[in-house]
Amino acid sequence: MTKWTVPSTGDIFGMAEDFEKEMNVDNFIDECFDPVTKPLHYNTGGVECIDYIKQVLGTEGFIAYCHGNMIKYQHRHRYKNNPVEDMDKANWYMQKMREAMKEIHK
Repeated sequence: MTKWTVPSTGDIFGMAEDFEKEMNVDNFIDECFDPVTKPLHYNTGGVECIDYIKQVLGTEGFIAYCHGNMIKYQHRHRYKNNPVEDMDKANWYMQKMREAMKEIHK
């Protein structure tokens, strides 16, 4: 880890830019979160929202939940600014649904 000291020129703004480049906060967030598979606002508190939903609903209820969300995203994609992202979300829910179905139908 870099030890940061104020330069003799007193240029703390340049120092802040260097710090931002080293920390690369935007890239860190981009690597850890994804608007389709791991939204930032669904990953607080150490438990992913989707995992909690599955635990509460049980496998059958979770399958129905995923199916409903898949339908929702397929329906609304044409009304959104980023239709590809909504179709990616529909696909993500379909994958979650398939994974849960495999737990039942082995």
